[in-house]
Amino acid sequence: MFFGDIPLDEAEGCILAHSVRSGDVSFKKGRTLSAEDVAALKSVDMETVTGVQLEIGDVDEDTACEQVANAACGDGVRITAPFTGRCNLYADTDGVVVIDRDRVDILNRMDESLTIATLPPYTMVREGQMLATVKIIPFSAPQAAVDAGVAIAEGDGALVRVAALQPQNVGMILTRLSDTKDKVLDKTIAVTRARLEALGSSLVHQIQCDHNADAVSVAILDMLDLGVDSVLVFGASAIVDRRDVIPAGLIAAGGEIEHFGMPVDPGNLLLLGNKGPVPVIGLPGCARSPKLNGFDWVLQRLCAGLRVSKAELMYMGTGGLLKEISTRPQPRDGGPLREDSAMPRMPRIAALVLAAGQSRRMGVQNKMLAQSQGVALVRHSVDATIASAVGLVVVVTGHEPEGVHEVLAGCDVSFIHNEHFAEGMSTSLKTGLDALPDDIDGVVVCLGDMPAVSARHIDKLIAAFDEEEGRLICVPTFQGKRGNPVLWSSSLFGEMRNIAGDVGARHLIGEHAFDTCEVSMEDNAVLLDLDTPEALRAYEQREENS
Repeated sequence: MFFGDIPLDEAEGCILAHSVRSGDVSFKKGRTLSAEDVAALKSVDMETVTGVQLEIGDVDEDTACEQVANAACGDGVRITAPFTGRCNLYADTDGVVVIDRDRVDILNRMDESLTIATLPPYTMVREGQMLATVKIIPFSAPQAAVDAGVAIAEGDGALVRVAALQPQNVGMILTRLSDTKDKVLDKTIAVTRARLEALGSSLVHQIQCDHNADAVSVAILDMLDLGVDSVLVFGASAIVDRRDVIPAGLIAAGGEIEHFGMPVDPGNLLLLGNKGPVPVIGLPGCARSPKLNGFDWVLQRLCAGLRVSKAELMYMGTGGLLKEISTRPQPRDGGPLREDSAMPRMPRIAALVLAAGQSRRMGVQNKMLAQSQGVALVRHSVDATIASAVGLVVVVTGHEPEGVHEVLAGCDVSFIHNEHFAEGMSTSLKTGLDALPDDIDGVVVCLGDMPAVSARHIDKLIAAFDEEEGRLICVPTFQGKRGNPVLWSSSLFGEMRNIAGDVGARHLIGEHAFDTCEVSMEDNAVLLDLDTPEALRAYEQREENS
Protein backbone atom coordinates (compact mmCIF):
# COMPACT_ATOMS: atom_id res chain seq x y z
CA MET A 1 0.00 0.00 0.00
CA PHE A 2 1.34 3.41 -1.00
CA PHE A 3 0.63 6.29 1.40
CA GLY A 4 1.63 9.85 0.69
CA ASP A 5 1.17 12.84 -1.59
CA ILE A 6 -0.29 11.87 -4.95
CA PRO A 7 -0.33 14.18 -8.01
CA LEU A 8 -3.88 14.79 -9.18
CA ASP A 9 -3.04 13.40 -12.64
CA GLU A 10 -2.45 10.04 -10.88
CA ALA A 11 -5.12 10.35 -8.18
CA GLU A 12 -8.17 8.74 -9.81
CA GLY A 13 -9.07 5.64 -7.78
CA CYS A 14 -6.96 6.62 -4.77
CA ILE A 15 -8.43 6.82 -1.26
CA LEU A 16 -8.26 10.14 0.55
CA ALA A 17 -6.26 9.85 3.77
CA HIS A 18 -7.52 13.20 5.06
CA SER A 19 -10.55 15.36 4.37
CA VAL A 20 -10.16 18.03 1.71
CA ARG A 21 -11.90 21.40 1.81
CA SER A 22 -11.09 24.10 -0.71
CA GLY A 23 -13.52 26.59 -2.18
CA ASP A 24 -16.76 24.81 -3.03
CA VAL A 25 -15.09 21.37 -2.91
CA SER A 26 -15.44 19.30 0.28
CA PHE A 27 -14.47 15.62 0.29
CA LYS A 28 -14.19 13.52 3.45
CA LYS A 29 -11.36 11.15 4.22
CA GLY A 30 -11.89 7.61 2.99
CA ARG A 31 -13.49 8.78 -0.26
CA THR A 32 -12.36 6.97 -3.39
CA LEU A 33 -11.69 9.69 -5.94
CA SER A 34 -13.52 9.47 -9.26
CA ALA A 35 -12.53 11.24 -12.46
CA GLU A 36 -15.15 13.90 -11.66
CA ASP A 37 -13.66 14.34 -8.18
CA VAL A 38 -10.18 14.86 -9.63
CA ALA A 39 -11.55 17.45 -12.04
CA ALA A 40 -13.27 19.26 -9.18
CA LEU A 41 -10.02 19.36 -7.18
CA LYS A 42 -8.12 20.72 -10.19
CA SER A 43 -10.76 23.43 -10.57
CA VAL A 44 -9.78 24.84 -7.16
CA ASP A 45 -6.09 24.81 -8.13
CA MET A 46 -5.06 21.81 -6.05
CA GLU A 47 -2.10 19.85 -7.37
CA THR A 48 -1.79 16.90 -4.97
CA VAL A 49 -3.77 15.03 -2.34
CA THR A 50 -2.63 12.90 0.58
CA GLY A 51 -4.00 9.48 -0.12
CA VAL A 52 -3.60 5.76 -0.41
CA GLN A 53 -3.15 3.58 -3.48
CA LEU A 54 -3.60 -0.15 -3.03
CA GLU A 55 -0.92 -2.40 -4.46
CA ILE A 56 -0.75 -6.05 -5.40
CA GLY A 57 -1.24 -8.14 -2.26
CA ASP A 58 -3.37 -5.53 -0.50
CA VAL A 59 -6.96 -6.17 0.60
CA ASP A 60 -9.15 -3.08 1.03
CA GLU A 61 -10.22 -2.41 4.61
CA ASP A 62 -13.91 -3.29 4.22
CA THR A 63 -13.26 -6.60 2.47
CA ALA A 64 -10.57 -7.52 5.01
CA CYS A 65 -12.65 -6.84 8.13
CA GLU A 66 -15.72 -8.55 6.67
CA GLN A 67 -13.76 -11.74 5.89
CA VAL A 68 -12.34 -11.96 9.41
CA ALA A 69 -15.68 -11.07 11.04
CA ASN A 70 -17.49 -13.75 9.05
CA ALA A 71 -14.89 -16.30 10.15
CA ALA A 72 -15.26 -15.26 13.81
CA CYS A 73 -19.05 -15.35 13.79
CA GLY A 74 -20.63 -18.37 15.50
CA ASP A 75 -24.09 -19.43 16.63
CA GLY A 76 -26.32 -16.68 17.97
CA VAL A 77 -24.25 -13.92 16.37
CA ARG A 78 -24.87 -11.63 13.40
CA ILE A 79 -22.56 -9.11 11.79
CA THR A 80 -23.12 -5.70 10.25
CA ALA A 81 -22.03 -4.69 6.80
CA PRO A 82 -18.47 -3.30 6.80
CA PHE A 83 -17.84 0.43 6.95
CA THR A 84 -14.51 2.30 7.20
CA GLY A 85 -12.76 -0.99 7.88
CA ARG A 86 -15.03 -2.05 10.73
CA CYS A 87 -17.48 -4.93 11.17
CA ASN A 88 -19.48 -5.22 14.39
CA LEU A 89 -20.78 -8.49 15.84
CA TYR A 90 -24.12 -8.42 17.66
CA ALA A 91 -26.06 -10.94 19.71
CA ASP A 92 -28.91 -12.54 17.79
CA THR A 93 -30.46 -13.91 20.99
CA ASP A 94 -30.38 -13.52 24.76
CA GLY A 95 -27.67 -15.63 26.34
CA VAL A 96 -24.05 -15.83 27.44
CA VAL A 97 -21.31 -14.83 25.02
CA VAL A 98 -18.60 -17.48 24.68
CA ILE A 99 -15.28 -16.13 23.42
CA ASP A 100 -11.98 -17.94 22.89
CA ARG A 101 -9.75 -15.51 24.80
CA ASP A 102 -6.52 -17.21 23.71
CA ARG A 103 -7.33 -16.96 20.01
CA VAL A 104 -8.38 -13.32 20.38
CA ASP A 105 -4.93 -12.60 21.84
CA ILE A 106 -3.20 -14.55 19.07
CA LEU A 107 -5.14 -12.70 16.37
CA ASN A 108 -4.33 -9.30 17.86
CA ARG A 109 -0.62 -10.15 18.09
CA MET A 110 -0.46 -11.47 14.53
CA ASP A 111 -0.32 -8.23 12.48
CA GLU A 112 -0.80 -4.59 13.47
CA SER A 113 -3.25 -3.98 10.63
CA LEU A 114 -5.85 -6.34 12.09
CA THR A 115 -7.62 -6.04 15.47
CA ILE A 116 -10.60 -7.50 17.28
CA ALA A 117 -12.10 -6.15 20.51
CA THR A 118 -14.67 -8.17 22.45
CA LEU A 119 -16.74 -8.21 25.60
CA PRO A 120 -15.28 -10.24 28.46
CA PRO A 121 -15.93 -13.96 27.91
CA TYR A 122 -19.15 -15.29 29.50
CA THR A 123 -20.82 -11.87 29.71
CA MET A 124 -24.59 -12.06 29.92
CA VAL A 125 -25.97 -10.36 26.79
CA ARG A 126 -29.32 -9.41 25.35
CA GLU A 127 -30.41 -9.64 21.71
CA GLY A 128 -29.02 -6.70 19.77
CA GLN A 129 -26.12 -6.05 22.15
CA MET A 130 -22.67 -5.54 20.64
CA LEU A 131 -20.30 -8.44 21.30
CA ALA A 132 -17.18 -7.59 19.33
CA THR A 133 -15.79 -5.35 16.64
CA VAL A 134 -13.25 -6.24 13.96
CA LYS A 135 -11.25 -3.20 12.79
CA ILE A 136 -8.62 -2.83 10.11
CA ILE A 137 -6.32 -0.05 11.30
CA PRO A 138 -4.96 1.31 7.98
CA PHE A 139 -6.89 1.55 4.71
CA SER A 140 -5.91 -1.98 3.72
CA ALA A 141 -4.32 -5.12 5.09
CA PRO A 142 -1.87 -7.57 3.54
CA GLN A 143 -3.59 -10.57 2.01
CA ALA A 144 -1.34 -12.85 4.08
CA ALA A 145 -2.48 -11.17 7.31
CA VAL A 146 -6.13 -11.44 6.33
CA ASP A 147 -5.75 -15.13 5.46
CA ALA A 148 -4.00 -15.77 8.77
CA GLY A 149 -6.67 -13.83 10.64
CA VAL A 150 -9.43 -15.89 9.00
CA ALA A 151 -7.64 -19.12 9.90
CA ILE A 152 -7.28 -18.05 13.54
CA ALA A 153 -10.90 -16.90 13.74
CA GLU A 154 -12.19 -20.18 12.26
CA GLY A 155 -9.83 -22.23 14.42
CA ASP A 156 -11.30 -25.03 16.50
CA GLY A 157 -14.88 -23.80 16.62
CA ALA A 158 -16.36 -20.30 16.56
CA LEU A 159 -14.28 -17.48 18.00
CA VAL A 160 -17.42 -15.65 19.20
CA ARG A 161 -20.76 -17.32 19.83
CA VAL A 162 -23.77 -16.84 22.08
CA ALA A 163 -25.02 -19.75 24.16
CA ALA A 164 -28.75 -19.04 24.12
CA LEU A 165 -30.75 -19.13 27.33
CA GLN A 166 -32.51 -22.45 27.82
CA PRO A 167 -35.51 -22.66 30.17
CA GLN A 168 -34.52 -24.49 33.35
CA ASN A 169 -36.74 -25.98 36.04
CA VAL A 170 -34.98 -25.23 39.30
CA GLY A 171 -35.61 -26.55 42.80
CA MET A 172 -34.58 -24.72 45.96
CA ILE A 173 -33.88 -26.07 49.43
CA LEU A 174 -33.89 -23.68 52.40
CA THR A 175 -32.63 -24.79 55.81
CA ARG A 176 -33.98 -23.37 59.08
CA LEU A 177 -32.65 -22.78 62.58
CA SER A 178 -34.87 -22.10 65.58
CA ASP A 179 -34.55 -18.33 65.12
CA THR A 180 -34.97 -18.26 61.32
CA LYS A 181 -37.69 -15.76 60.41
CA ASP A 182 -40.31 -16.49 57.77
CA LYS A 183 -39.85 -13.09 56.18
CA VAL A 184 -36.18 -13.88 55.50
CA LEU A 185 -37.16 -17.07 53.69
CA ASP A 186 -39.94 -15.28 51.80
CA LYS A 187 -37.52 -12.62 50.58
CA THR A 188 -35.00 -15.28 49.56
CA ILE A 189 -37.64 -17.10 47.52
CA ALA A 190 -38.83 -13.87 45.86
CA VAL A 191 -35.31 -12.73 44.93
CA THR A 192 -34.38 -16.16 43.57
CA ARG A 193 -37.57 -16.40 41.53
CA ALA A 194 -36.87 -12.96 40.01
CA ARG A 195 -33.31 -14.01 39.13
CA LEU A 196 -34.50 -17.16 37.39
CA GLU A 197 -37.37 -15.52 35.54
CA ALA A 198 -35.02 -12.81 34.25
CA LEU A 199 -33.07 -15.65 32.64
CA GLY A 200 -36.14 -17.40 31.22
CA SER A 201 -36.16 -20.13 33.87
CA SER A 202 -38.53 -21.07 36.68
CA LEU A 203 -38.44 -21.86 40.39
CA VAL A 204 -40.71 -24.91 40.33
CA HIS A 205 -40.22 -26.56 43.76
CA GLN A 206 -39.21 -25.51 47.28
CA ILE A 207 -38.36 -27.64 50.28
CA GLN A 208 -37.67 -26.34 53.79
CA CYS A 209 -35.79 -28.49 56.28
CA ASP A 210 -33.77 -28.35 59.48
CA HIS A 211 -30.22 -27.10 59.30
CA ASN A 212 -28.37 -30.41 59.68
CA ALA A 213 -26.61 -32.74 57.23
CA ASP A 214 -29.16 -35.58 57.45
CA ALA A 215 -32.10 -33.28 56.73
CA VAL A 216 -30.24 -31.66 53.81
CA SER A 217 -29.40 -35.10 52.38
CA VAL A 218 -33.04 -36.19 52.43
CA ALA A 219 -34.17 -32.87 50.93
CA ILE A 220 -31.67 -33.17 48.04
CA LEU A 221 -32.85 -36.71 47.20
CA ASP A 222 -36.51 -35.65 47.41
CA MET A 223 -35.84 -32.71 45.13
CA LEU A 224 -34.05 -34.88 42.57
CA ASP A 225 -37.07 -37.23 42.53
CA LEU A 226 -39.11 -34.24 41.33
CA GLY A 227 -37.04 -34.10 38.14
CA VAL A 228 -35.49 -30.63 38.43
CA ASP A 229 -32.64 -29.48 36.20
CA SER A 230 -30.60 -28.06 39.08
CA VAL A 231 -30.78 -27.68 42.86
CA LEU A 232 -30.03 -24.52 44.84
CA VAL A 233 -29.39 -24.84 48.58
CA PHE A 234 -29.70 -21.83 50.89
CA GLY A 235 -28.29 -22.52 54.34
CA ALA A 236 -29.64 -20.77 57.42
CA SER A 237 -25.97 -20.28 58.20
CA ALA A 238 -23.26 -19.55 55.61
CA ILE A 239 -21.03 -22.41 54.41
CA VAL A 240 -17.57 -21.91 55.93
CA ASP A 241 -15.86 -25.24 55.21
CA ARG A 242 -16.06 -28.30 52.94
CA ARG A 243 -17.25 -30.31 55.97
CA ASP A 244 -20.02 -27.86 56.93
CA VAL A 245 -23.73 -28.80 56.94
CA ILE A 246 -24.60 -28.18 53.26
CA PRO A 247 -21.56 -29.95 51.72
CA ALA A 248 -21.87 -32.79 54.26
CA GLY A 249 -25.52 -33.21 53.29
CA LEU A 250 -24.58 -33.37 49.61
CA ILE A 251 -21.98 -36.07 50.24
CA ALA A 252 -24.49 -38.04 52.36
CA ALA A 253 -26.92 -37.91 49.42
CA GLY A 254 -24.30 -39.52 47.17
CA GLY A 255 -23.26 -36.29 45.52
CA GLU A 256 -19.82 -34.79 44.87
CA ILE A 257 -18.16 -31.51 45.80
CA GLU A 258 -16.35 -30.09 42.79
CA HIS A 259 -15.12 -26.93 44.46
CA PHE A 260 -15.76 -24.75 47.48
CA GLY A 261 -15.18 -21.01 47.26
CA MET A 262 -14.81 -18.70 44.29
CA PRO A 263 -12.60 -15.66 43.55
CA VAL A 264 -15.58 -13.31 43.20
CA ASP A 265 -16.61 -10.80 45.84
CA PRO A 266 -19.41 -10.79 46.86
CA GLY A 267 -19.95 -14.50 46.38
CA ASN A 268 -16.82 -16.09 47.85
CA LEU A 269 -18.63 -18.79 49.87
CA LEU A 270 -20.26 -20.64 46.97
CA LEU A 271 -20.25 -24.42 46.83
CA LEU A 272 -20.09 -26.07 43.41
CA GLY A 273 -21.27 -29.67 43.45
CA ASN A 274 -23.43 -32.23 41.68
CA LYS A 275 -25.48 -35.37 42.12
CA GLY A 276 -24.97 -37.26 38.89
CA PRO A 277 -25.71 -34.92 35.98
CA VAL A 278 -27.65 -32.43 38.12
CA PRO A 279 -25.76 -29.39 39.45
CA VAL A 280 -26.19 -28.76 43.19
CA ILE A 281 -25.15 -25.25 44.22
CA GLY A 282 -24.67 -24.22 47.84
CA LEU A 283 -25.36 -20.49 47.87
CA PRO A 284 -23.51 -17.70 49.64
CA GLY A 285 -25.50 -15.35 51.87
CA CYS A 286 -25.16 -12.48 49.36
CA ALA A 287 -27.42 -14.41 46.96
CA ARG A 288 -30.38 -13.36 49.14
CA SER A 289 -29.84 -9.85 47.75
CA PRO A 290 -30.82 -8.81 44.19
CA LYS A 291 -27.43 -7.13 43.75
CA LEU A 292 -24.94 -8.73 41.38
CA ASN A 293 -22.73 -11.38 42.99
CA GLY A 294 -20.75 -14.46 42.03
CA PHE A 295 -23.84 -16.69 42.04
CA ASP A 296 -25.25 -14.65 39.13
CA TRP A 297 -22.28 -15.59 36.96
CA VAL A 298 -22.71 -19.27 37.74
CA LEU A 299 -26.48 -19.16 37.25
CA GLN A 300 -26.23 -17.36 33.92
CA ARG A 301 -23.98 -20.09 32.54
CA LEU A 302 -26.21 -22.86 33.84
CA CYS A 303 -29.28 -21.25 32.26
CA ALA A 304 -27.39 -21.04 28.95
CA GLY A 305 -26.65 -24.76 29.03
CA LEU A 306 -22.96 -24.27 29.84
CA ARG A 307 -21.23 -26.53 32.32
CA VAL A 308 -19.40 -24.72 35.13
CA SER A 309 -16.24 -26.55 36.15
CA LYS A 310 -13.72 -25.94 38.93
CA ALA A 311 -11.24 -24.51 36.43
CA GLU A 312 -13.80 -22.11 34.99
CA LEU A 313 -14.74 -20.97 38.47
CA MET A 314 -11.11 -20.11 39.15
CA TYR A 315 -10.87 -17.96 36.01
CA MET A 316 -13.57 -15.64 37.37
CA GLY A 317 -11.12 -13.75 39.60
CA THR A 318 -10.09 -11.21 36.95
CA GLY A 319 -13.01 -8.80 36.95
CA GLY A 320 -14.49 -10.60 39.94
CA LEU A 321 -14.47 -7.61 42.29
CA LEU A 322 -18.14 -6.71 42.01
CA LYS A 323 -18.61 -4.52 45.05
CA GLU A 324 -20.02 -1.06 44.28
CA ILE A 325 -20.35 -1.84 40.58
CA SER A 326 -23.61 -0.27 39.46
CA THR A 327 -23.23 -0.53 35.69
CA ARG A 328 -23.81 -4.26 35.28
CA PRO A 329 -27.15 -5.91 34.44
CA GLN A 330 -28.91 -7.12 37.58
CA PRO A 331 -32.44 -7.83 38.79
CA ARG A 332 -33.68 -5.06 41.08
CA ASP A 333 -36.65 -5.13 43.42
CA GLY A 334 -37.85 -8.38 41.93
CA GLY A 335 -37.99 -6.84 38.44
CA PRO A 336 -36.51 -8.11 35.17
CA LEU A 337 -32.82 -8.06 34.37
CA ARG A 338 -31.89 -4.44 33.66
CA GLU A 339 -29.93 -3.57 30.55
CA ASP A 340 -27.50 -0.80 31.37
CA SER A 341 -28.15 2.20 29.16
CA ALA A 342 -24.43 2.67 28.53
CA MET A 343 -24.04 -0.70 26.83
CA PRO A 344 -23.41 -0.37 23.09
CA ARG A 345 -26.20 -1.90 21.08
CA MET A 346 -27.31 -2.15 17.51
CA PRO A 347 -29.27 1.00 16.59
CA ARG A 348 -33.03 0.57 16.19
CA ILE A 349 -33.61 1.50 12.56
CA ALA A 350 -36.95 1.57 10.75
CA ALA A 351 -37.64 1.89 7.03
CA LEU A 352 -40.21 4.10 5.34
CA VAL A 353 -41.14 3.00 1.83
CA LEU A 354 -42.79 5.95 0.06
CA ALA A 355 -45.41 4.54 -2.30
CA ALA A 356 -48.03 7.29 -2.36
CA GLY A 357 -47.17 9.40 -5.41
CA GLN A 358 -49.29 9.85 -8.51
CA SER A 359 -46.33 9.01 -10.83
CA ARG A 360 -47.49 11.34 -13.60
CA ARG A 361 -44.27 10.89 -15.60
CA MET A 362 -44.99 7.17 -15.92
CA GLY A 363 -48.21 7.88 -17.83
CA VAL A 364 -51.48 6.15 -17.08
CA GLN A 365 -49.83 3.36 -15.09
CA ASN A 366 -49.03 3.70 -11.39
CA LYS A 367 -45.27 3.15 -11.33
CA MET A 368 -45.47 1.46 -7.93
CA LEU A 369 -47.43 -1.30 -9.64
CA ALA A 370 -45.37 -1.41 -12.85
CA GLN A 371 -43.48 -4.67 -13.09
CA SER A 372 -39.82 -5.50 -13.40
CA GLN A 373 -38.96 -9.15 -13.94
CA GLY A 374 -42.58 -10.01 -13.24
CA VAL A 375 -42.64 -8.27 -9.83
CA ALA A 376 -44.12 -4.87 -8.95
CA LEU A 377 -41.51 -2.16 -8.40
CA VAL A 378 -42.74 -1.43 -4.89
CA ARG A 379 -42.48 -5.13 -4.02
CA HIS A 380 -38.78 -5.08 -4.98
CA SER A 381 -38.23 -2.15 -2.61
CA VAL A 382 -40.17 -3.74 0.24
CA ASP A 383 -38.45 -7.12 -0.15
CA ALA A 384 -35.06 -5.40 0.14
CA THR A 385 -36.02 -3.61 3.36
CA ILE A 386 -37.46 -6.76 4.93
CA ALA A 387 -34.25 -8.69 4.14
CA SER A 388 -32.08 -5.94 5.66
CA ALA A 389 -31.21 -5.20 9.28
CA VAL A 390 -34.09 -2.76 9.79
CA GLY A 391 -36.47 -3.74 12.56
CA LEU A 392 -39.69 -2.24 11.21
CA VAL A 393 -40.98 -1.47 7.71
CA VAL A 394 -43.75 1.09 7.17
CA VAL A 395 -45.24 1.58 3.71
CA VAL A 396 -46.87 4.96 3.04
CA THR A 397 -49.74 4.71 0.55
CA GLY A 398 -51.71 7.39 -1.24
CA HIS A 399 -52.55 7.03 -4.92
CA GLU A 400 -54.30 3.71 -5.67
CA PRO A 401 -53.67 2.22 -2.20
CA GLU A 402 -55.67 -0.92 -2.94
CA GLY A 403 -53.22 -1.93 -5.67
CA VAL A 404 -50.24 -1.38 -3.37
CA HIS A 405 -51.87 -3.46 -0.63
CA GLU A 406 -52.54 -6.23 -3.13
CA VAL A 407 -48.97 -6.57 -4.45
CA LEU A 408 -47.61 -6.46 -0.88
CA ALA A 409 -50.02 -9.04 0.51
CA GLY A 410 -48.25 -11.33 2.98
CA CYS A 411 -45.30 -8.96 3.55
CA ASP A 412 -44.29 -8.22 7.14
CA VAL A 413 -44.96 -4.48 6.91
CA SER A 414 -47.22 -1.85 8.41
CA PHE A 415 -49.29 0.46 6.22
CA ILE A 416 -50.14 4.10 6.81
CA HIS A 417 -52.29 6.05 4.36
CA ASN A 418 -51.48 9.65 3.41
CA GLU A 419 -54.75 11.41 2.67
CA HIS A 420 -52.86 14.47 1.40
CA PHE A 421 -50.61 12.64 -1.07
CA ALA A 422 -51.59 15.01 -3.91
CA GLU A 423 -49.80 17.84 -2.08
CA GLY A 424 -46.42 16.21 -2.60
CA MET A 425 -43.73 13.97 -1.15
CA SER A 426 -43.30 16.02 2.02
CA THR A 427 -46.76 14.97 3.21
CA SER A 428 -45.89 11.29 2.78
CA LEU A 429 -42.66 11.78 4.68
CA LYS A 430 -44.46 13.43 7.61
CA THR A 431 -47.20 10.79 7.59
CA GLY A 432 -44.60 8.02 7.75
CA LEU A 433 -42.56 9.67 10.51
CA ASP A 434 -45.69 10.09 12.63
CA ALA A 435 -46.31 6.33 12.36
CA LEU A 436 -42.92 5.37 13.85
CA PRO A 437 -42.53 4.32 17.50
CA ASP A 438 -40.73 6.64 19.91
CA ASP A 439 -37.77 4.31 20.50
CA ILE A 440 -36.53 4.40 16.91
CA ASP A 441 -32.95 5.72 16.52
CA GLY A 442 -33.20 6.38 12.80
CA VAL A 443 -35.10 5.72 9.60
CA VAL A 444 -34.11 4.71 6.09
CA VAL A 445 -36.33 6.58 3.64
CA CYS A 446 -36.78 4.33 0.62
CA LEU A 447 -38.39 5.15 -2.72
CA GLY A 448 -40.76 2.59 -4.16
CA ASP A 449 -39.39 2.92 -7.70
CA MET A 450 -35.79 1.75 -7.10
CA PRO A 451 -35.88 -2.03 -7.73
CA ALA A 452 -32.09 -2.46 -7.87
CA VAL A 453 -31.53 -1.35 -4.26
CA SER A 454 -30.84 -4.45 -2.16
CA ALA A 455 -30.62 -5.33 1.51
CA ARG A 456 -26.85 -5.05 1.17
CA HIS A 457 -27.10 -1.36 0.28
CA ILE A 458 -29.39 -0.66 3.23
CA ASP A 459 -27.18 -2.63 5.63
CA LYS A 460 -24.14 -0.59 4.61
CA LEU A 461 -26.01 2.59 5.54
CA ILE A 462 -26.96 1.13 8.92
CA ALA A 463 -23.36 0.05 9.54
CA ALA A 464 -22.20 3.62 8.87
CA PHE A 465 -24.78 5.23 11.17
CA ASP A 466 -23.27 6.42 14.47
CA GLU A 467 -24.72 9.41 16.32
CA GLU A 468 -21.84 9.58 18.81
CA GLU A 469 -19.37 10.00 15.95
CA GLY A 470 -21.52 12.59 14.22
CA ARG A 471 -22.85 10.40 11.42
CA LEU A 472 -26.52 11.47 11.67
CA ILE A 473 -27.27 11.31 7.94
CA CYS A 474 -25.93 8.44 5.83
CA VAL A 475 -26.11 9.00 2.07
CA PRO A 476 -25.21 6.33 -0.50
CA THR A 477 -22.89 7.34 -3.33
CA PHE A 478 -21.68 5.80 -6.55
CA GLN A 479 -18.63 7.31 -8.25
CA GLY A 480 -19.10 10.47 -6.22
CA LYS A 481 -22.80 10.96 -7.00
CA ARG A 482 -25.33 10.87 -4.17
CA GLY A 483 -28.40 8.66 -4.39
CA ASN A 484 -31.12 6.94 -2.36
CA PRO A 485 -32.19 5.61 0.10
CA VAL A 486 -30.94 7.93 2.85
CA LEU A 487 -30.72 7.06 6.56
CA TRP A 488 -31.77 9.84 8.95
CA SER A 489 -31.25 10.15 12.70
CA SER A 490 -34.39 10.53 14.78
CA SER A 491 -32.86 13.74 16.14
CA LEU A 492 -33.69 15.30 12.75
CA PHE A 493 -37.32 14.16 12.61
CA GLY A 494 -38.55 17.56 13.82
CA GLU A 495 -36.87 19.37 10.95
CA MET A 496 -38.06 16.74 8.47
CA ARG A 497 -41.66 17.30 9.58
CA ASN A 498 -41.36 21.01 8.74
CA ILE A 499 -40.72 20.38 5.04
CA ALA A 500 -43.50 21.42 2.64
CA GLY A 501 -44.34 20.78 -1.00
CA ASP A 502 -43.36 18.06 -3.43
CA VAL A 503 -39.84 17.63 -2.07
CA GLY A 504 -38.09 15.23 0.22
CA ALA A 505 -35.63 16.09 2.96
CA ARG A 506 -32.54 16.23 0.76
CA HIS A 507 -31.91 19.96 1.32
CA LEU A 508 -31.31 19.15 5.01
CA ILE A 509 -28.15 17.31 3.97
CA GLY A 510 -26.61 20.62 2.98
CA GLU A 511 -27.72 22.23 6.21
CA HIS A 512 -26.14 19.38 8.18
CA ALA A 513 -22.99 18.86 6.13
CA PHE A 514 -20.84 18.06 9.14
CA ASP A 515 -23.35 15.43 10.29
CA THR A 516 -23.51 13.76 6.88
CA CYS A 517 -21.61 10.62 5.98
CA GLU A 518 -21.21 9.47 2.39
CA VAL A 519 -21.32 5.68 2.02
CA SER A 520 -19.70 4.44 -1.17
CA MET A 521 -21.55 1.64 -2.98
CA GLU A 522 -20.22 -0.91 -5.46
CA ASP A 523 -22.84 -0.28 -8.14
CA ASN A 524 -25.24 2.36 -9.45
CA ALA A 525 -28.39 0.85 -7.91
CA VAL A 526 -28.65 3.82 -5.53
CA LEU A 527 -28.86 6.22 -8.50
CA LEU A 528 -31.43 4.27 -10.50
CA ASP A 529 -35.06 5.34 -10.01
CA LEU A 530 -37.57 4.49 -12.73
CA ASP A 531 -39.80 7.52 -13.34
CA THR A 532 -40.72 6.99 -16.98
CA PRO A 533 -41.73 4.10 -19.26
CA GLU A 534 -38.46 4.63 -21.15
CA ALA A 535 -36.40 4.26 -17.97
CA LEU A 536 -38.29 1.09 -17.06
CA ARG A 537 -37.76 -0.42 -20.52
CA ALA A 538 -34.05 0.41 -20.42
CA TYR A 539 -33.73 -1.18 -16.99
CA GLU A 540 -35.57 -4.32 -18.09
CA GLN A 541 -33.32 -4.60 -21.15
CA ARG A 542 -30.23 -4.25 -18.99
CA GLU A 543 -31.44 -6.94 -16.59
CA GLU A 544 -32.19 -9.31 -19.45
CA ASN A 545 -28.67 -8.84 -20.85
CA SER A 546 -26.87 -9.15 -17.53
